[in-house]
Amino acid sequence: MHQIEVSNFSIDVIRKSIKNMHLSVYPPTGRVRIAAPLNVDDEAVKLFAISKLAWIKKNQRKFQMQDRQMPRVFEQRESHYFEGKRYLLRVTEQNAPPRVEIKTKTYIDLFIRPNATVEQRQNYINEWYRKQLKNHIPQLIEKWEPIIGVSVSDWGVKQMKTKWGTCNIDQKRIWINLELAKKPYNCLEYIIVHEMIHLIERHHNENFLAHLDKNLPKWKLFKDELNRLPVSHGEWEY
Repeated sequence: MHQIEVSNFSIDVIRKSIKNMHLSVYPPTGRVRIAAPLNVDDEAVKLFAISKLAWIKKNQRKFQMQDRQMPRVFEQRESHYFEGKRYLLRVTEQNAPPRVEIKTKTYIDLFIRPNATVEQRQNYINEWYRKQLKNHIPQLIEKWEPIIGVSVSDWGVKQMKTKWGTCNIDQKRIWINLELAKKPYNCLEYIIVHEMIHLIERHHNENFLAHLDKNLPKWKLFKDELNRLPVSHGEWEY
């Protein structure tokens, strides 16, 4: 991958074994990437980008207007998200094993030992998020395997800086970003379906999009929903 300059901003160019050029603008910063066929030179890519400038700028403005979360410090009444809903953090110090609970529509309760550090508080919350995702993911994989016609050999949850999910095609393993615990259930389902379709089609080409359209006709709505929700400082692509 390399960069070209068009109209005072940089565009990432990646060459693939595809027939047509594909343009993407990624949240949260509006990073632009063009996937181009192997035999297309940079000049042709620049001309393609110039023809799409209005669309690029429109989508960049959309991402620039999106709400952003400042880094969390896990203090009283700090905003945190779970399954697309905003909660206030309520911290209770006690001499007992840490735990996280949601019992009301307003609060996420974090029970911690006195003098727990910010890092420890974050770890407790993240492990709770991980547990919630692990409760949902097997059901979704089981639901979609016969629909898509694939078999997932293994899956996992991990913190990723730039992707909502990844797929190891050879090992038939998918990874889901821990951040998806904060997003609505249908966004999690969309990412799982997206990664499972990679077991049929490696590239984000016309064939891949056709499988998405067939199996999850509302996938664009779910993708837009991900874009509308508050995002962290990471840069996501999907």
